[in-house]
Amino acid sequence: MPSALFTPLKLRELELPNRIAISPLCQFSAKDGNAQPWHIMNAGHMAVSGAGLLILEATAVEDIGRITLGCLGLYSDANEAILTRMIADIRTFSQTPIGIQLSHAGRKASSRPTWELWKGQNLKPEEGAWDVVGPTAERFADGWPEPAYLDTDGLQHVLDCFVRSTQRAERCGFDLIEVHVAHGYLLHQFLSPLANKRNDRYGGSLENRMRYPLEVIAAMRAAWPQHKPMGVRITGRDLNDNGLELDDAVIFARALKALGIDYVVPSAGNVAPGMKLPRIEPGYMVPFAERIKKDVPGLCSMAVGLIILPQQANEIIESGKADLVAIGRAFMDDPRWGWHAAEALGDPPPIPPPWARVTPKVWPAYPIVHGKSKELASGMAHMTRE
Repeated sequence: MPSALFTPLKLRELELPNRIAISPLCQFSAKDGNAQPWHIMNAGHMAVSGAGLLILEATAVEDIGRITLGCLGLYSDANEAILTRMIADIRTFSQTPIGIQLSHAGRKASSRPTWELWKGQNLKPEEGAWDVVGPTAERFADGWPEPAYLDTDGLQHVLDCFVRSTQRAERCGFDLIEVHVAHGYLLHQFLSPLANKRNDRYGGSLENRMRYPLEVIAAMRAAWPQHKPMGVRITGRDLNDNGLELDDAVIFARALKALGIDYVVPSAGNVAPGMKLPRIEPGYMVPFAERIKKDVPGLCSMAVGLIILPQQANEIIESGKADLVAIGRAFMDDPRWGWHAAEALGDPPPIPPPWARVTPKVWPAYPIVHGKSKELASGMAHMTRE
C-alpha cells in the first residue's frame, strides 16, 4: 500500500500520480518574456523528478506585469510558440502534469532578480525600467516607482490580459493554471488593505477588495476548459497588524470555491513594508493550509513553507492537514527529491527507464550514495553489465 504522499489525487479530469507539487520557482532568465534553454533544461529536470505536478514560474500576462526583465511571459505569439514547443518536447519523455502560474506584478514590477539586489531593488531608466500600475498611486515603499492608478479602462485591460494568457496556456498544452494572488503582486494588492486605498466599488470593505480579483478569476475560469483544474495562490496572512488575516483568507477561499476553483495554496507576506516575520521553521505555513481544508470543505488545500523531508511531507498528508504539498527549494537542491522521497517512505521510486540503472536493486553503490551503508553491497561482483 503506498504512503499517503504517494497516493493519487484527481482534480477534475486530471489525475496526479502523487501529492507532491513543485512550486513555481522564478528563474529570472527569460528574454522579452521568452523561455530560454535554461528554462527547457530546468523544466525537463523537474518533469522527471518524481513529483506529481510541476508548476512553471510566475508568468506575466503583459510585459509591464513582469517582476523583472528576466521574467517569463505569456503575452505574445513568440512566448506562446516557445512554451508550446517546450511542453511538446517534455511530453516525449514525461507525462508529469504541468501547470503554469499566471501573474501580474503591479506596483512591484520593474525590479531586479534576486542575485542583483545589491544594486538596489528597482531598475533605473537606463537599465530598461518601465512604468508600473497599481490599485492606487501609492508606492510599494520608499525608492520604488509610483504606480499609475488603474481606472475603469485599465482594470478591463488587465482582466483581458489574464484571459488572453489563459487562452494561450490552453493552446500551449498546459494541464493546469494557478493564479497568483499573493506575495504582494497586483491581485494581492487589490485584496489587501495595506495596498488598496481605493474609494470605489473595488476598495474599502473586504467584500469590495475581493471584487476585482474575483472578477479576473471568474473570467479566467470561463476561458479555461471545464475539464481542466485551476488553483490560486493566496495569502494566509499579510504579517502586518493592519493587513489580511487567516479569517480573511478563509472568506476569500470560500468565494474562490464558489467560482469553480479546485485548490488554493496559502502563503504569506510581502505586500507592504513592516512585516512581522514568524519564526521560520519547517512547515511554518502549514497551519494556513490546515485551516482552509477544515473550514472550506470540498476545496483542495496545498501546503507550502519550508517542507523539506519526505517524512514531514507524508505526515502533512497523512494527518489531513492538506491534500497536497508544494515544495520549492528542496527540489532546486535535489532535482530527484521525488525519487528519494519514495524510497525513504517505502514506495517504488518513480525513476524513468533510461535511468533505471540507479535503482536500489540494480546499483550496488546506492546504499553508499544515500547513506544506507558504509560498504558496497555484497552483490557488487554480480553488477549488471551496461
